[in-house]
Amino acid sequence: MNAMILAWSLTIAQILLGLAMVCAAIRFTRGPRAQDRVLGVDTFYINAMLLFVTIGIGSGRTLYFEAALIIGLLGFVATVALAKFIMRGEVIE
Repeated sequence: MNAMILAWSLTIAQILLGLAMVCAAIRFTRGPRAQDRVLGVDTFYINAMLLFVTIGIGSGRTLYFEAALIIGLLGFVATVALAKFIMRGEVIE
């Protein structure tokens, strides 16, 4: 019974994360301002990271957790670089 509840909850979480990724993709493609697009990209990578974590929990492989860690690190750096570019017009001073 517990394994079945875990499987259903993981499936529901993956579906909802996929829908959240679609909403974030719409935001960063049709965002009216640059700030909206940066927030859309930020939301997209966080949802992708969480999707990899749920897939890793379901499959039991550590590869998905490592991929989620890399996505988190690269997404954070990309968000900081984009925010710095919007604020100052350049990334490297």
